[in-house]
Amino acid sequence: IIQYEPQEYTETDYLLPVKLYGTSRSGGSTGTMAAGGPVAPAETVCSMVLQILVPFLLAGLGTVSAGMLLEVVQSWDVFQEVTEIFILVPAVLGMKGNLEMTLASRLSTAVNAGKLESAREKWMLIIGNLGIKQLQATGLGLLASFMATVLGWMAEGKMSFDHVVLLCSTSVSTAFTASLLQGIIMVGVIIGSKWLGINPDNVATPMAASFGDLITLAFLVCFSHWFYFFIDLYPFVLYLVDLFLLCLIPLWVVIASKHPASHILLSTGWEPIVTALAISSIGGLILDKTVSDPNLAGIIVYAPVINGVGGNLVSIQCSRISTSLHLNYSAGVVPEDRKRCYSPCCIFFGSGANHRSAQVLLLLVIPGQLIFLYVLHLMKGGQTLPSALLIVIFLSASLLQVFSLLCLADCMVHCLWRRGKDPDSYSIPYLTALGDLLGTALLSFGFLVLWWIGEPGSV
Repeated sequence: IIQYEPQEYTETDYLLPVKLYGTSRSGGSTGTMAAGGPVAPAETVCSMVLQILVPFLLAGLGTVSAGMLLEVVQSWDVFQEVTEIFILVPAVLGMKGNLEMTLASRLSTAVNAGKLESAREKWMLIIGNLGIKQLQATGLGLLASFMATVLGWMAEGKMSFDHVVLLCSTSVSTAFTASLLQGIIMVGVIIGSKWLGINPDNVATPMAASFGDLITLAFLVCFSHWFYFFIDLYPFVLYLVDLFLLCLIPLWVVIASKHPASHILLSTGWEPIVTALAISSIGGLILDKTVSDPNLAGIIVYAPVINGVGGNLVSIQCSRISTSLHLNYSAGVVPEDRKRCYSPCCIFFGSGANHRSAQVLLLLVIPGQLIFLYVLHLMKGGQTLPSALLIVIFLSASLLQVFSLLCLADCMVHCLWRRGKDPDSYSIPYLTALGDLLGTALLSFGFLVLWWIGEPGSV
């Protein structure tokens, strides 16, 4: 029986113990990885585009559907009475970046590093990561409801205790249930990608997003609607739900402790996801104040689209850069061209695989968003075609958002690696949260501009 010593591992170690496979890292060295180590999968620009395009379109359709759902339910009693739920929306939807996309990035690195060959080790890794993910989902759900309560109280100056209980039950139940379902789906996507010979870095994170937005929002809507009626008749049901989910925490701790990779995350995996949650909650406050303005209410259908697309694209780039660093460089060592000051020129202009992927991802923004806007037009019955100025402002906001996120991704991933932190666990939560905040802020500003100039039919 293999005995593990969790304290021997660091945040930048591979997800499976290297000693099990006879391969070696140049751990502690100051150079690149040994020549005999794993190499990154070879791929052409065409294959990269094809692998990225399908999950990107699926993810975009998921965000469009989420936007439509949010527009429909914003008039429901629970959303009208407990407006703080709108603060929860970016925070809870952002958990796919905090949890699902991070899990996808970590497992993608493990696949490309050749660490999922042993069936026993593969399932130990998967179960351990699902355990830590459920623990984090429960904690984040509770924290998200607390932040929504505080921000709502600061904005309105009052907060009903019944609303606090409703927010808590809705947030924790949504985070737990959505995380469990999406985690199982994500494992299937990773294993399927490996079996089909597809680079999971290109497909796993956008596939997580394609399921994530719609599934999470659907659970949020259902739980808030159900609990809204329970709060008056059977309030004890909400307390029992919270108590049951909190009582499962020791179980997830035990499961996560079974594998050294997930054991490490019990103590080190909280900083990025909690910080990301705080950033997303600020974006939620902006959305809440914008939606409450009758002149800007039309923004609600576009917010999940711009935020989802930005998060999907930057997560692909983060996953690819992180895999490249794991395979080619020792912890703390970065390429020579990343030791100097960063500039957009060195990120988007070059012949390396990560330069090409940055170019491809940025070029996907305009055609992708045009497709999603047209699908949104069709889903709304084809009667409300957006004005040309709205389309220009929306595309400009989306392009600026993705450009900024890709620049931040390159800088952040290399900085985290140089500081000895695993980019798979740290970068995606930060960047998807910043994407939510930036996207919501840019979109709100764009709608304010349209309102100020009185553009007809734009809002």
